[in-house]
Amino acid sequence: MPKTFSKRLPSTFFFLFALLFLSINLASAKSNGFSNTLSPKKLGLKREKLSHLHFYFHDIVSGRNPTAILAASAALTNKSETGFGAVVMVDDPLTEAPERNSKLVGKAQGLYASAAQHEVGLLMVMNFAFMEGKYNGSSLSLFGRNTVFSTVREMPIVGGSGLFRFARGYAQAKTHAYDFKTGDAVVEYNVYVFHY
Repeated sequence: MPKTFSKRLPSTFFFLFALLFLSINLASAKSNGFSNTLSPKKLGLKREKLSHLHFYFHDIVSGRNPTAILAASAALTNKSETGFGAVVMVDDPLTEAPERNSKLVGKAQGLYASAAQHEVGLLMVMNFAFMEGKYNGSSLSLFGRNTVFSTVREMPIVGGSGLFRFARGYAQAKTHAYDFKTGDAVVEYNVYVFHY
């Protein structure tokens, strides 16, 4: 055996032994792949609360500065009695009272689309982004069906951010005012959410 090989044998043997030992330890360690079960307390989540929020949604489609604009429509949308196929993007103000100049508490940002052929039924996909008090910077996500001519419509709250992390609940919408000439609407919202 050449001298250089015999001199390297102990260091090569040590390296292979260390590699074998490390791989055995790694194989015996518990691997959870890409997910783990956590305790809510580890994330600082202590007690779930139920909150009620009350505000007014201003859907302004007329004038020089509309807050809701038609973003897309189908070839048959204008012939449809329900506006089927229309998609409207919104950045609607949320206020404390029904008057447009009352205190701004947030914005409804997202879209609604006419998703029914035989009644006015909207698919609502939006975030209520709050900018007032302790909820400033927090949001709630609404995703649901809104039959706008029903007296009260109920839609799910499917999540949130900030103080509304892990939120779940529902929103009840009730038309407060509707202008048939302009299409502008004021909708009263009562939102009930569980969150931490």
